[in-house]
Amino acid sequence: MSKRGIVATSQPLAAQAGMSMLRQGGNAVDAAIATAAALNVVEPMATGLGGDAFALVYMSGSNQLKALNASGRAPYATSLHTLRDLGHRTMPSTGIHTVTIPGTLDGWCSMLDTYGTMSLAQVLEPAIELAEYGFPVTEIIGRSWKTNSPKLRLNTAATRTYLPAGKAPEPGDVVVQPDLARTFRTIARGGRDVFYRGEIAEAIVASSEENGGLITMQDLGDHTSTWLTPIGTNYHGYDIYECPPNGQGLVVLLALNILEDYDIQSVQHNSSDYVHLLTEAIKLAFADAGRYVADPDFTDLPLERLLSKSYARRRRSLIDRNKAGHKVEAGLLNTEEDTVYLAVTDRDGNSVSFINSLYQPFGSGIVVANTGICLQNRGSLFAFEEGHPNCIEPHKRPYHTIIPAMVFRNGDLFLTFGVMGGFMQPQGHIQVLLNIVDFGMDVQTALDAPRFRYIQGNECAFEPGIPAHVIQELSSKGHRVIELDDPYSQQFGGGQAIMVHPSTRALIAGSDPRKDGCAIGNW
Repeated sequence: MSKRGIVATSQPLAAQAGMSMLRQGGNAVDAAIATAAALNVVEPMATGLGGDAFALVYMSGSNQLKALNASGRAPYATSLHTLRDLGHRTMPSTGIHTVTIPGTLDGWCSMLDTYGTMSLAQVLEPAIELAEYGFPVTEIIGRSWKTNSPKLRLNTAATRTYLPAGKAPEPGDVVVQPDLARTFRTIARGGRDVFYRGEIAEAIVASSEENGGLITMQDLGDHTSTWLTPIGTNYHGYDIYECPPNGQGLVVLLALNILEDYDIQSVQHNSSDYVHLLTEAIKLAFADAGRYVADPDFTDLPLERLLSKSYARRRRSLIDRNKAGHKVEAGLLNTEEDTVYLAVTDRDGNSVSFINSLYQPFGSGIVVANTGICLQNRGSLFAFEEGHPNCIEPHKRPYHTIIPAMVFRNGDLFLTFGVMGGFMQPQGHIQVLLNIVDFGMDVQTALDAPRFRYIQGNECAFEPGIPAHVIQELSSKGHRVIELDDPYSQQFGGGQAIMVHPSTRALIAGSDPRKDGCAIGNW
């Protein structure tokens, strides 16, 4: 708890990087970028300059909430027919043809230029120091590094960068990243243009060509981030906001609309009835997202109709409270994922909900030689179906899983939060939010509570802590329970949250025990 600002994220050194900006007089935006850059160093499998970002930014002075889409687009030379000619029959999951233009740095610069108070060089300094002097690898990060080593061995630059001793670092090993430190220093001097039009852009294009890719200097030079109006809904008196598509924040809002008319508080938390209701609502929401979430520059998205309460009533009518749905279709309208999340709220009440990601661990598995930049694999989420709204096309953004969130009550900021974990993210948002809104949990308890995850069809998985009798009752309703090889894996996400006390305006934050992170308050 603090009155003068909090940073919450998935790695303590990164949280301290953001806090150092607040203590130097920076605002929430400055701290958020410093935190994100530091996470690039200490969680290299999850995030970085080769990835994408989404953010919600709230400035208390103007009472303005804006959404930033800093996701990248497919190369101009890419199309469904091009990939078929290259031998693909489905969207690949790794490799150069999954790489869309990295949007991270442009997003950082857009946020700083619009709302920040510090220079790019200032906010990058903690990351540069961590990369140059090294950091000790923690158990959770070390395990992910080791698990994904086979992917790194497929690319010479990735092997050199992340497996310099021929293997992944062990917990406690100190990792130094001179290439990444040099890249950050180059960006600190040259700014955005050195990445999208200068020597780093040239290195990215060379790496693409070497690996048979299609990225050109024009692709990088034409990249821009987009400021947008958030989408939202009201749930039990709380206004919940998400970034609009091409992100999947729509799933959260659709599911909340479906759940709103149920008396959730009368259902025991994490009981079979509770899990069943949430799972069925989430299924319906994902079905709609799979049909309608796409790049709005390429298709007309009927968001107003999707988010209407009347549409939610129609979808709610499909839920059988005693039986799991096996096959759920999108509604017909009239006319491992690996990611980092951070939340920052400063002493003035400005707040940033920010998520930065390579998508799967180490993204595409391709590293740009001598730069320390690992390229994401966000293009793997394009549809490989002609005529689908999310079908891959030149200069198009794919379906995105990363979704920051904010909640307001009576017009005042109440909660800045997010949950990492690919398609677990909207499910985590819903579970954490209901823990707070309907069950009155504090933010740390809400994050700690055991989670469940809808997978596909009628399949779902459960964390330890969900009682055996609940799982048995769900099986009797037709849910197929999937046993995970590692129940403590990242498949149930990891989140952070900062709540504003409604009367004292004190900041109260929590950090998910499923990650290494923490919440740090300024004094």
